[in-house]
Amino acid sequence: MDICSISLRNYRNYSELDLTFDRNINVFLGQNAQGKTNIIEAVSYASLGRSHRTHTDQDLIRWEQPGGTIKLEFERLGVENRLEFQFSREKRRRILLNGHPIRPKELVGSINSVLFSPEDLFLIKGAPAGRRRFLDGEISQASPSYYHELQQYTRIVTQRNTLLKRIRERRADPGMLDLWDAQLLEHAVKITQKRLEAVKKLNMLANLMQRRLSGSRENLSLAYEIHGSKGQNVTKDLASWYNKELKTHRELDILRGATGRGPHHDDLILSVNGVNLRSFGSQGQQRTGVLSLKLSELEFLRSETGEYPILLLDDVMSELDADRRRQLMEFIRREHIQTMITATDAAYFPSERIGTYFLVREGRIERE
Repeated sequence: MDICSISLRNYRNYSELDLTFDRNINVFLGQNAQGKTNIIEAVSYASLGRSHRTHTDQDLIRWEQPGGTIKLEFERLGVENRLEFQFSREKRRRILLNGHPIRPKELVGSINSVLFSPEDLFLIKGAPAGRRRFLDGEISQASPSYYHELQQYTRIVTQRNTLLKRIRERRADPGMLDLWDAQLLEHAVKITQKRLEAVKKLNMLANLMQRRLSGSRENLSLAYEIHGSKGQNVTKDLASWYNKELKTHRELDILRGATGRGPHHDDLILSVNGVNLRSFGSQGQQRTGVLSLKLSELEFLRSETGEYPILLLDDVMSELDADRRRQLMEFIRREHIQTMITATDAAYFPSERIGTYFLVREGRIERE
């Protein structure tokens, strides 16, 4: 998979930009707040239809402009495609693939990318929600049907929570939960099973990356933790287990007005040499663990789709030591992965030319 070019109109700090990408490594150099991350964001947005920096599409439109656009030309499995996003302050966005309007759920899987930003360094230390987003984003790109399943599940949980609050206020019959519970457990089983399959593959891939980055000194293991299972193996009959848990915790759910069981509470546990990285890992081990996880995501998507995704590295070179930077660049160059990297200093890269360099200054980009 390669992105051939990008065109931005009234997007963030770019009034007008037309850029052709190198099929290998693209390095964007410049000081902070010049527009480097906006390029990364636009490509990442094209993968899942959302920004990693804002929840509001209007924030993407250039200041005081009525609308903006992102246009990408990309090649997938030898086929050329065009993807366009049209943003407006007055209307809902439009998405066009090869000139035809598509819905957001049809977008997922068109362009696959892996984003690594400074915020990801807190993936291990942060709350479980971040690790669930990582898993869901990865699986959705490989399996658009999973993305749809996740949307359905989220809708059901929201509606069940609304009903729980009404029951608590004595405005609804508790028996109405039976219908929602049946739907919830059906989708919960599918999501959990898909996550378990993905973690099994990631576990092997991430460990290979960790051993490579640590000089074979560290073994990284990933485990999917089902909330409420208390270490028991409940995967043999998930439907029965979820059914039992929902009934057992019904009174508590009504009291809290929230659903206390389901994959929206699960977690991904990372350990190095048998030690939980979140609780006991050193800063160096945690950073290596995150890097290994991101590189394993590349391999996972290649195994699922037949092609490497686009790798987006947003200002992370300064966060990695020289050895990790070297290992990362060697991996990218060896596997011929199209990569877009932002940095403030060319000294983070090898002295020999590694690709195409762009200088970014106040919303303008020039080839160096």
